[in-house]
Amino acid sequence: MLTNKELTQFLKQTSVNLSFIDKLKVYYRPLVCPLNTLLSYLKPGEKVFDIGCGSGQFSLLVAHYCKPKKIFGIEISQTLVTNARALLHPYRETLDYTFEYFDGITIPDAINEYDTIFMIDVVHHIPKDGQRAFIKQLYEKMSPGSRLIIKDINAASPLVYFNKFHDLVFAREIGNEWTKQNMLTLLSDLNLTITLYNETRTLLYPHYTIIAQKEPV
Repeated sequence: MLTNKELTQFLKQTSVNLSFIDKLKVYYRPLVCPLNTLLSYLKPGEKVFDIGCGSGQFSLLVAHYCKPKKIFGIEISQTLVTNARALLHPYRETLDYTFEYFDGITIPDAINEYDTIFMIDVVHHIPKDGQRAFIKQLYEKMSPGSRLIIKDINAASPLVYFNKFHDLVFAREIGNEWTKQNMLTLLSDLNLTITLYNETRTLLYPHYTIIAQKEPV
C-alpha cells in the first residue's frame, strides 16, 4: 500500500496556481486523512464520483494511482471547482473527468452512472437538519450495485473536539460529526449492505470509514 508520505510528496509536485491555504490543504491532506487506505479500495477501470471534491486532490490521486475510467467531482465552491479542473488538466487527454459546482443540496442525477461514490469528510459539513435527507437522496440516486464509501470524523471519540477546532480555523464553522454507529444504523435502515467498516487515527484526527453497497437488481 502507498504511504501517505508518498502521496504528500506527489501532491507537492503539482504546479497549479492556488491560494496559500488551498495549497496547504492539497499538499498535506494525506497527513491528516487516510487517503492511502481509501485509494486501496479502488480497482482499475472504475467510474468514481467524488462528493465534496475540494480542490481535487483526492481525484488527482485516483487519476494517477488507480487508473479509473472516469471521475466526476462536485463542490459548493466555484473556486475549488476551478482548482480541481486545473489540478487534473494534465490528464485531459487520457481521462474523462468532470468537476461541477452544486448547491450542496441537490445531487446530480449523473451519479447513477458511477460505480463508487466517495464522501470524504463531507457529512460533518452538512447542516445538521439536512444530513439524513442528503444521504437518503444519495441512496435513491445511486445505481443498483454501486458502492458508497464514507470517511468521516468519529463523534464518539474525545478527539472530535480537535477536528472542531480545525474546522473553526480553516472552514470557519463547527462540524456536525456523527458516531460511526449512528452512521452504520442510518445506512442499514436505507437497505444498504455494509461490506466494511473500520476506525483509525491520523495525528489527532479520529476517523471512521464505511463501505456500503446498494443491492443489485
